[in-house]
Amino acid sequence: MDASELGMSADAMTRLNELKPGKPGSIFTSDLSVNEFLLVRQAGFRPLGMVLGTSIYHVGIQFRRWGRNQELETLSQAMYHARELAMDRMEAEADVLGADGIVAVRLRVELKEWGSDIAEFIAIGTAVKAEHGGDWRNNRNKPFTSDLSGQDFWTLLQTGYMPLGMVMGSCVYHVAHRTFGNVIANVGRNTELPQFTQALYDARELAMERMQKEAEALHAEGIVGVELQQHNHAWSGHTTEFFAIGTAVRPLRDDHSIPQPQLVLGLDD
Repeated sequence: MDASELGMSADAMTRLNELKPGKPGSIFTSDLSVNEFLLVRQAGFRPLGMVLGTSIYHVGIQFRRWGRNQELETLSQAMYHARELAMDRMEAEADVLGADGIVAVRLRVELKEWGSDIAEFIAIGTAVKAEHGGDWRNNRNKPFTSDLSGQDFWTLLQTGYMPLGMVMGSCVYHVAHRTFGNVIANVGRNTELPQFTQALYDARELAMERMQKEAEALHAEGIVGVELQQHNHAWSGHTTEFFAIGTAVRPLRDDHSIPQPQLVLGLDD
């Protein structure tokens, strides 16, 4: 399969071929800290190289009602799809290296000066290979992805769990404007704004629900390291994105139980 079929450039393919294990003179690259690198090695995984995926995306527009709370589905789909493209290309690079997974993944959005509706979606991580074999791929036959730190990755494996993949949910939401009468009625008063409260509550719930559905599709037991982020990007003050992201995990064995810490008894006990 050539570079274009994998959605990457020919230069990227050349770089990855230079990183392939066993190639004379090849050295790994990694954005792991020294502590993370050592713990990943201690967990039984060898870094192969940094892998990345990118997508320059034009985010369309969607009309909204000035005084109504509503999700902007077109924008939600755009933000989700752009991140998926970046993640897929990062996973394709890991596949070229023969990796079992990608650790310490960072997923970010950078607005470009070319236009307020143009952004670059970037996924970056370190591809790793299990030194003692085993089946580490998820049920989609893809390398696992995880945004856990090297330290948390080590702890997860020590307790008998493995990462399956990064899961995410996005919701772009328009928060209704207050009427002139409402603004005047609340001048100088301490009072909740129920319309605003409900809008932000609903938007967060939609993002969380979509993240959970992704984890269910991976047959995960749960999601760890969840972050619930809010971004306004380049939209108006009344339009915002709620983005939920975490790492789906499952036990390494069906009969797994978490090891219990040993109690240290005092001399007088």
